Amino acid sequence: MIKDIKGLHHVTSMAGNAAQNNAFFTQTLGLRRVKKTVNFDSPDVYHLYYGDEVGTPGSVMTYFPFGQMPKGRRGAGEVGVTEFAVPKGALPFWKERLGNYGVSGLREGRFLGEDRLQFDGPDGDGFALVESAERGRTPWTGTDVPQDAGVLGFHGARFTLRDVSATGELLSYMGYQKDETAGNVTRYRIEGGNAANTIDLEEMSGARSAGQGSGSVHHIAFAVENRAKQLEVRKALLDTGYQVTPVIDRDYFWAIYFRTPGGILFEVATNEPGFDRDEDTANLGQTLMLPTRYEQHRAEIEGLLPPLAP
Repeated sequence: MIKDIKGLHHVTSMAGNAAQNNAFFTQTLGLRRVKKTVNFDSPDVYHLYYGDEVGTPGSVMTYFPFGQMPKGRRGAGEVGVTEFAVPKGALPFWKERLGNYGVSGLREGRFLGEDRLQFDGPDGDGFALVESAERGRTPWTGTDVPQDAGVLGFHGARFTLRDVSATGELLSYMGYQKDETAGNVTRYRIEGGNAANTIDLEEMSGARSAGQGSGSVHHIAFAVENRAKQLEVRKALLDTGYQVTPVIDRDYFWAIYFRTPGGILFEVATNEPGFDRDEDTANLGQTLMLPTRYEQHRAEIEGLLPPLAP
């Protein structure tokens, strides 16, 4: 069994309009944009990162806003809901705020003793705010969202699958422990890592297959402390029969990828070196940071990318 996974690192999704995406996360949800860079494979598309003050692993939502791409089709084989943690008692504030911002799909609920507020992102993304213990986490305080209601980071994620058994076995191998089941949803929890430590598996045997597009999660990333631990995880996955990519340098972390039995793309990302490797903390996310190979094309790339509010 793998013992080096420390919870979630980040979640990466796809969007349509970059300015709309930026406004939703920095204004509506009050997160900090901690990095403004480009898609490594398509430098005419932003890669935007939102999180807490420094982009702590377990707090970072990232996006590829591809412009006029079709909307994704919700269904089996995807991360159906990305869950953010908020302090206890914060949901009434968020219900009013999201309503005032015209956010759609607001629905209150409770799961395994936790109050939650589900809602839709601007591209139909599935989100939830879950009241949770702070566990040493501090929200970004650079917006009008008060600290006692601010987003703490991720709570976890909910996968939609036709059959949860194989993915449950994979999570167990990755160090997650099977927790409780309520209805058709089973929770898995990992101990000894960060606070973004739950994965819920929702079984929907008759669901149609999901189709990727704007509003879809592209991949979900799990955290390891460093490159040495990442290589151990990679070897363990290869030895179990998974097809795992070589280690890829993503400037702010190193990454490996593999496809799960349910069709979801998993990444294992290092906590090092972090988002302050090329910007000081006070100015994170303000300047367009380009991978070295694209720096010589900066003027051309900047001309192709739409402007974003700070």
